[in-house]
Amino acid sequence: MLVQYTTKELDLLARLMRAEAVGEGDLGMLMVGNVVVNRTIADCLTFKNNRTLTDAIYQSPGGFAGINSNLFFSSATTKEKDLALRVVNGEYYYPATNALWFYAPSGTASCVALWYDQRLSGRYKSHCFYQPYPSVCTPIH
Repeated sequence: MLVQYTTKELDLLARLMRAEAVGEGDLGMLMVGNVVVNRTIADCLTFKNNRTLTDAIYQSPGGFAGINSNLFFSSATTKEKDLALRVVNGEYYYPATNALWFYAPSGTASCVALWYDQRLSGRYKSHCFYQPYPSVCTPIH
């Protein structure tokens, strides 16, 4: 297990994964979960005060837009909770392996090379993932 969590937090993570990436399928939702877990363990940059999944999900400023989506407010399904459990238990998926950020550019636009001064780690479907340089955030590298 990468992070401690409560049943409520697992549900919260599952709902956020759905809200941010349901259109990306299971793998896209798993990658969003990777970013949340990374923000929980990072202890660097603007994530120094995140110690729980709840902290990472509701971080302000800098949190996730998905918390404002209608998809976030309904209960997570068993399948979504299973995906969240896989993430907190340590499953990682490239390009989200060391990522702390993601965004979806408009339409067919390319991913920008830097986001929050950190480098592009790759793209999966409509999401671009960004990771800090290893010297900037050693806990996730």
